[in-house]
Amino acid sequence: MSSNIIDQVPGPLTDDVLSVGESIDDVAIRVRNLGKCYQIYNKPNDRLKASIYPRLQRLIGRQPGQYFREFWALSDVSFDVKKGETLGIIGSNGSGKSTLLQMVCGTLHPTCGNIQTNGRIAALLELGSGFNPDFTGRENVYMNASLLGLSTDEIDDRFDKIASFAGIGEFMGQPVKTYSSGMFVRLAFSVIAHVDADILVVDEALAVGDAVFTQKCMRFIRDFQTRGTLLFVSHDMGAVRSLCKSCIWLKHGRVEQAGASKNITEAYFQFTTQEIYGDQTVLTSLAPAGEEETSPHVIDYGAVVSIQDNLEAAKGWKTGRADVLSVSLTRLSPGPDGVFEGGDRVCLTVRAKAHDALKNPILGFLVRDRLGQDLFGENTLSFTKLAPASIEAGMMFEGIFVFRLPMLPNGQYAVMASVADGDLFNNIQHHWMHDALIINVSSSKVRYGLMGMTFERIELGVIHDP
Repeated sequence: MSSNIIDQVPGPLTDDVLSVGESIDDVAIRVRNLGKCYQIYNKPNDRLKASIYPRLQRLIGRQPGQYFREFWALSDVSFDVKKGETLGIIGSNGSGKSTLLQMVCGTLHPTCGNIQTNGRIAALLELGSGFNPDFTGRENVYMNASLLGLSTDEIDDRFDKIASFAGIGEFMGQPVKTYSSGMFVRLAFSVIAHVDADILVVDEALAVGDAVFTQKCMRFIRDFQTRGTLLFVSHDMGAVRSLCKSCIWLKHGRVEQAGASKNITEAYFQFTTQEIYGDQTVLTSLAPAGEEETSPHVIDYGAVVSIQDNLEAAKGWKTGRADVLSVSLTRLSPGPDGVFEGGDRVCLTVRAKAHDALKNPILGFLVRDRLGQDLFGENTLSFTKLAPASIEAGMMFEGIFVFRLPMLPNGQYAVMASVADGDLFNNIQHHWMHDALIINVSSSKVRYGLMGMTFERIELGVIHDP
């Protein structure tokens, strides 16, 4: 795992590269027209020819031949990251994410374009790099930390904290070649977590960690976000939406889309779904004109929840074989219409129509917070597994979900609804709607965490010793 700190790579920001009215202190990273080209040789001897023949051909006045083909891992990439911001970078394997980060960190030189940074960069890149496999964990800590710019005295002062954060115990004295991939990550992340950096670059490093260490890293990252700039690469769209306000989607080395992380991750999810389906099914985007963001008015009824139908403005995709017609939430517990409270017994209904026959129809929903994080949801698979049902073309059908509404913190929530055909492991989503229903929560009650629960009993008592 590579851990690097580089001062202003490859050069500091200067006034001539900033926009009018923009301060140098506002920008952490500026990338302009960045590109990286590799020379690909079809045969080993082509590399030898390329090193000799062109020179000889020039000497005799002939046009030099080309014995390689060009592969642009990254091409014409431009973006800015302001200080204190977190930028997510997503894309399929081979899209250029790691190449971009290596150039930002200075471990790889660009073919064209330029990168300018303002501050010191700490990077967690490829698994295993930056460690000497024959050195112990302790020795690698001192070696890596010294490369990061820390003196021996500073490493001595921080070593116990680094070792405690890594949590690998007696393995700290063992050669790292005996480490698992998770232990590599623990040690590398522990080092960069205790280096005073302005910019943190994380490349899919948390994917191999266990749940406890991942939570520890996420707490560190969230704390770092309050004082530093973060570049975050991950295939976990939930983590990207949770951590990143903005996002870049790389495709074949180019910026496919850039913008709010919620919108970009939704577009990427549709793309990856289409890649899975291949030519079997074509997904048609649903993007209502003039509806970039849905921000309905929050109604304060003095309770906790109000509902707004958003079906007409919902974005998503469809195949044309089935449509979601409506999504509704009704109250089953006694109380006024249109007002819901945490703990109420409710019924969520998803209605759909089949245009083609569906052998194994599935209706489902997910409730997401404003960052796009999945809070809870369900589908009809558990029912149809016990009572299989098929739908003929032209038939209407519905999924009914009865549950108790959780107590949600103040804010806005969206209900995703979908109709599919298949089973748990092999299915095709025929209509996917991201924001079919909007739930507005307005309450003076304090909620802890993403969701609150209804507690039957809470007490504080004094225990007297016998």
